[in-house]
Formats: sequence, structure tokens, C-alpha cells
Amino acid sequence: MSFAFGIGIGTQNNQGEWLEVFYQQPVMTPDNTLMDVISNALDYNSGNQAINVTAEQLSQFANALRQVGQTEQAALAERAANSKRPVVVTVLETDDTASSTPEVYLKLHLISHRMAKPHGLKLDGIFGLLPNLAWTNEGAVDLNELSDRQLQARLEGRTLEVKSVDKFPQMTDYVIPKGVRIADTSRVRLGAYVGEGTTVMHEGFINFNAGTEGTSMIEGRISAGVMVGKGSDLGGGCSTMGTLSGGGNIIIAVGENCLIGANAGIGIPLGDRCKVEAGLYITAGTKVALLDDNNALVEVIKARDLANQPDLLFRRNSQTGAVECKTNKTAIELNEELHANN
Repeated sequence: MSFAFGIGIGTQNNQGEWLEVFYQQPVMTPDNTLMDVISNALDYNSGNQAINVTAEQLSQFANALRQVGQTEQAALAERAANSKRPVVVTVLETDDTASSTPEVYLKLHLISHRMAKPHGLKLDGIFGLLPNLAWTNEGAVDLNELSDRQLQARLEGRTLEVKSVDKFPQMTDYVIPKGVRIADTSRVRLGAYVGEGTTVMHEGFINFNAGTEGTSMIEGRISAGVMVGKGSDLGGGCSTMGTLSGGGNIIIAVGENCLIGANAGIGIPLGDRCKVEAGLYITAGTKVALLDDNNALVEVIKARDLANQPDLLFRRNSQTGAVECKTNKTAIELNEELHANN
């Protein structure tokens, strides 16, 4: 059984190089019937391939899919046969290191479609396969071709708006998962996993290969590689240290029903029901004074020694400036009505 499959409609530059690909209906672990049709209709043998297909090939592919009861994929192939943009059929036999831009986009789609979770796919080496593009109101544009496109738009009485210059597009141009609220869609990248019930406020940010399990309020930054558990709240301006921002190979995560206060941050994984005081940034090497129920000092340890431990309250002593930790017996409960995103 193969790993993944998708019919994609994409954009190429003037040299015929892929810039981006949209997969409306990606398939995780396609069954043997679907793979047999792909092999027979598209001359696919094995391995991970991004197959450029013509309108005629797509029509034949659609007929073959319909004959074996693959009606949804058949309908998509029929519509793709009339596409004004290039079409690619991407087949991933294994979750191996990607070798083409269409392969990377398929993997990012799988995460944002909630078919795979962060850290569930092999994403090493993807940056070299994602071109840095101008993301405009007319789609992706090769930066070397942008000036001519801007001029042509002006000559035709239009303005080509450049929304961002980046390797990653915003997720909502490709996928809008069920049951979420995103106040500023530019702040959630394709490849983010946004769990049902999540609200991302204007200052919230979710990077690729990161996200939420659901019913979370995100007003801070979820960096690449970070997963936030259900019921947790990330306050305004707070930050989580990802593997791309100094965290090394440590997997930072936030447990369930946690609260990270405004302008706070973590460089260690938090267990369930933890709380970090507003403005307090904890790194792995932060010295933490452990206090007992009577606020007496037990010992001083490094924050990394408290990684993944539940029911902790991190705070800074306003008099001494020392970082302290107490057992937090009060679980953070989010307002259920606030998180009703139906």
C-alpha cells in the first residue's frame, strides 16, 4: 500500500518549473484499487513521482477511476482535464525525503487537512524545494518575473498586489479546516495543523509542522514543530521556541489545559495544566526555585528538569526577581461558548 496520492493544479514559471500546487482532495494511504488505476492509466511503476499530465491523460484517468468506483477522484480528474493551469498527479509510495516541489506541497496539505499530525511526516530538506515567491492577488509569481507582471498589470489598468514574499503560502488559500476561527489568515502557514475548535486571534501565528489539538485560544506564536494540547490558551504576544528558532532537537509542546500568559514564552515542553506568568520567558537553562506549599525553598534546579511535568505554576518573584515554581492545582478551563466555532 502506498503512502499518499493527490491530483494537483499548480503554477509554473516561464521555465516550466513548479512554484506551488493545490490539492483539493489528497488521499492518505490510497488503496490497491486506486494504485492499480494509477499504474495502468499513467504508466506509474513505483517510487515517489510527480507526474505531469495532459488533458487527454486526465480524461482517460477519470474514466478508469469511475469504472472502479473511485467517483470523487474521477470527478476531480474530469474537472482538472479542463484546467487552464498545469496539472500534476503526485504519488508517494513512501514517506521518504521529498525530491520535488509538488511532493512537498502534498505533504503540507496532508497536515493542514488533518490527515497527518506535526512530526508525523518526513519534512527534512523541504526548504530547498520551496521557491521564494511573491504571493499576489493573482497567485504565486516567480520573483524574477514579478517586475514584468507588475508592469503588465498596470498597462491593463490593474494593480498586482503583493501580499507577501515567502517560501510558504497562507494555509487558507489551500485548506480551511472544519470548525476554526482565524482572524488574520496571513498568520497561519500551509502545513499548519489547526484542530477543530481552535480560535486564532489577530496576533496569533501558527507555523508549518505545528498546531493545535483543538479548543484552544491562540493569541501568541506557535513555532515550527510545536503542538498545543486541547483547552490551552496562549496569551497575546507569547512565544513557543521551535526547532527553527534555537530549540535544537528538543520537541517543545504544550499540554492540555495550559495557560501561557501575555508576552511570556517557553523553551521547554509543558505537561498538562501548567501556567506561565505573563512576561516570563522560561528556557531550558533557566534556574528555577522550587517552592513547597508554604512557599519555602526546596531546591534550585534548571527548567529542563521540569519538562513535561503537570500542574506547575511558573512565576517571577517581584522582590528578588527569581523564577519560582509551585504546584498549580487550578486547571485552566476555557470558556466553552467562546470556542464554539460552528
